[in-house]
Amino acid sequence: MGLITTRVLKPEPIPLQVKVILMGDPLLYHLAYLWDPDFRELFKVKADFGVTMDRTPENIAKYTAFIAGIVKKEALLPFSAEAMARVIEYSSRIVSDQRKLSTKFSEIVDILREADFWAREAGAEMVQAEHVVKAIEEKRFRSNLLEERIQEMIARGTLLVDVEGERVGVVNGLSVLDLGDFSFGRPVRITATVGGGKEGVLDIEREVGLGGKIHSKGVLILSGYLSETFGEKEPITLSARIAFEQSYSEIEGDSASSTELYALMSALSGLPIRQDLAVTGSVNQKGEVQPVGGINEKIEGFYRICKVKGLTGTQGVLIPRRNLENLMLHDEVVQAVREGKFHIYAVDHVEEGIEILTGVPAGRKPDGTFEKGSVFARIAERLEAFKEAAKEREKAKPSKKRTTRRKKKA
Repeated sequence: MGLITTRVLKPEPIPLQVKVILMGDPLLYHLAYLWDPDFRELFKVKADFGVTMDRTPENIAKYTAFIAGIVKKEALLPFSAEAMARVIEYSSRIVSDQRKLSTKFSEIVDILREADFWAREAGAEMVQAEHVVKAIEEKRFRSNLLEERIQEMIARGTLLVDVEGERVGVVNGLSVLDLGDFSFGRPVRITATVGGGKEGVLDIEREVGLGGKIHSKGVLILSGYLSETFGEKEPITLSARIAFEQSYSEIEGDSASSTELYALMSALSGLPIRQDLAVTGSVNQKGEVQPVGGINEKIEGFYRICKVKGLTGTQGVLIPRRNLENLMLHDEVVQAVREGKFHIYAVDHVEEGIEILTGVPAGRKPDGTFEKGSVFARIAERLEAFKEAAKEREKAKPSKKRTTRRKKKA
């Protein structure tokens, strides 16, 4: 690409017949294919290698055979059936899919070696499930310093995140911070304010240059949903502001679009949102909640904050129902859900979500009208009030007198 110019040796050609196989990232392949005319002539056979494989009994058997092969090759302690099962679970956790296994075997081998170390430290003759868990936990502990610092700031009140009570126009969103070798969930407060005007829904992150294109698209979709739901007969008169509070870096992705919509609906209806719940999921113009990435990290991130600030038994998260098969949660979170200390609500539509968050029915009838006192009825009344206020302001404006000028005859 002309980025680096080097001098190389130019040996005399010699007779040679050889097969060359190149391995690399997809990005490198596409760059070479695009910019090097000889590349596409010399390397005509392309093969994509996936990072996942189906979690079938046959592939699980192959996985256990692979583990046994590594154990024999590197002279590790033998792994019990329970330990192998833990490794299989960790493999699915890497790809966040209950139906898949990871083919990033280097990560699996690292866990095998460390599990062997902890088993030897304990004086065991065989690697057990607890040694595999220990290896996974220690690997996490070595990388989660930033996560612990953020949790400390939230616990001390430096970063504002409530896990109890109710507030209007305030929702706990769930984001993921990816550090390359380690990612974790971080709860963030999302707020919305509304008033009369014609500006529509304004994304503060986009206005200051902190919102990425996909995030900005997600916010614009909110206007489409509001227009279809409440502006079928007349245009909506609304001026709203949405912001990620205490966020000082670029925000990308649309996984918080449903959260932003809930904050906006709360601000419009005047109904408070439960602060013991956190929300993730993207939304389309029809109000359907769509799946997102990093679902396990997001759930665990909010659980840990609730644990630090005190579990009440009512706390939990709202996730897209289509993300259920991606759940590969930490044992502690699974146990908390089983004991009723933490809850996971799966929703298909924002109407389900707003009912859980406010405790008030959404109220949309089959004919498109709204039940009295429902969330949608309150929103419609507020928007009608904004429209009437706008009309009154127009009437109150002084009328401009028309003036005419007569042309002078030459």
